[in-house]
Amino acid sequence: MSRNIRRLINSVEQPQTFSDGAPASSLQEGGTLVSLDKGRLAVRRKHKGIVFKSTMSRDGNEIIDKKLTTNELEYKRKFVDYRTFIHNFDDDLPASKIYMPWQGTGEQSTSSSPTTAYLTPFKMICEKLIVRFQASDLTVNITFGVERKDNGDNTADVVATYNYTSSFVNNTVAVINNSDWSASPIIPANGLASLTITAASTDLTDGDTYNFFVTSVWKTFIEI
Repeated sequence: MSRNIRRLINSVEQPQTFSDGAPASSLQEGGTLVSLDKGRLAVRRKHKGIVFKSTMSRDGNEIIDKKLTTNELEYKRKFVDYRTFIHNFDDDLPASKIYMPWQGTGEQSTSSSPTTAYLTPFKMICEKLIVRFQASDLTVNITFGVERKDNGDNTADVVATYNYTSSFVNNTVAVINNSDWSASPIIPANGLASLTITAASTDLTDGDTYNFFVTSVWKTFIEI
């Protein structure tokens, strides 16, 4: 068979096929394959040796398998995002509960201060708490906590706690993940969120004042 004849055969429109499972790997040039892919209808077409894919949804929900690139993006109603907050402070960290700031660098002994509570406009989940102590290596247990005051209520409820029993190394980051908390660290919309830290003894920093760097990462369910 001559090269021109083979080229003509390969350029002819191939029949459309349907697969109820995984797509066939032997899709011919110019051919179209329709298949079910993760509950979506997927259409694949082979052009110049490259397989192109487009998916269709039956319920309006779209899934992007890889990266989405766009010049402009506008949300009409709701979406999920991740927000970070800074809670840095300096203290000798006494053996009592203190509330870390959401603004400024002054920790407090109460969540009633406007600097130690955050009014959540949306439902939020604490995905990470990242801490770095600028102090001597610490071996005293420290309990971290997430508290909330519900809308219409001035009582601080303990949402979740985490007892950090490993040694803190000077100027080294320690991470508390969502799964580390005693319960899901969820703050509903219109609640007051607070973060606490409690040292097990006053030997933590030997009475000296040190810098504590703390950043929280929250999964935020934004609804316009």
